[in-house]
Amino acid sequence: MSVSTAQAEPVVPAARRMPRFVLLRRMARDPGVVAGAIVLFVIIGSVLAAPWVTEFDRYRSSIILRLKPPMYRGHLLGTDELGRDLLARLLYGGRTTLMVGFAPVLVATAIGGVLGVIAGYFGGWVNMLIMRVMDVFYAFPSVLLAVALSGALGGGVQNAVIALTLVFIAPVCRIAESATTEVRHLDFVAAARASGAGHWAILRSHVVGHVVGPVLVYASGLCSLSIVLAAGLSFLGLGVRPPEPDWGLMLSALRQAVYVVPLNAALPGAAIFLTSLAFNLVSDGLRDAMSVRQ
Repeated sequence: MSVSTAQAEPVVPAARRMPRFVLLRRMARDPGVVAGAIVLFVIIGSVLAAPWVTEFDRYRSSIILRLKPPMYRGHLLGTDELGRDLLARLLYGGRTTLMVGFAPVLVATAIGGVLGVIAGYFGGWVNMLIMRVMDVFYAFPSVLLAVALSGALGGGVQNAVIALTLVFIAPVCRIAESATTEVRHLDFVAAARASGAGHWAILRSHVVGHVVGPVLVYASGLCSLSIVLAAGLSFLGLGVRPPEPDWGLMLSALRQAVYVVPLNAALPGAAIFLTSLAFNLVSDGLRDAMSVRQ
């Protein structure tokens, strides 16, 4: 699996001029976007309201209650391999998984966006220097690069976030550079430059507004990939460490129990799948709503 730029073709100047209510109305007409938004609302709302949803301690274990099926003595989703309430682990683990998934995308979007705008606007040796460095990271599949970086840095949440951030900077930079290069050659930028406007004024007033749209569309799609990669790192022991709950870590621990309580073992994987799918649906709808062809 590698990070692809095909899903986020630049939407140059129509994205900026489109009123927000038009964008929201277009997205609301897409049943996939509506379904994805509802799923995300339920998942994010549930993990944030975890203390009110379940009364069980996510750390409390019991050998007697190991691998119990759903609805056993108040445990709505059953228990895990150590007798801990599975619903509590899923909800609190969702907090960790979503945080590790969102943080790299936010940081990479900021860093990669700035580097891409600089490379696309100034061109020449500045573009060559920045983009050749990005090509080094972009040459490796995202999964392989994330595992290699996380393994080199060592396990843990912070190192996993750093590794995923480094993975995502290059593709975001390429999207921003492509959009900026296209905007730079438009007439209104040339007119602003001819009128004596400085580089900072041109970037702030005429370039950034047109680049934000395609970058945000691509970043929304990266959230799905980031959650899957974050869970994958935890599954391999390179992300969140026990006893902290995390969907990838839970999936790794419960895979041995798939023949005993298959539903319990499948729940963390189902949570990862639904969250990733919901982000993909919303991202695709946002891209289509901002497309000039619409």
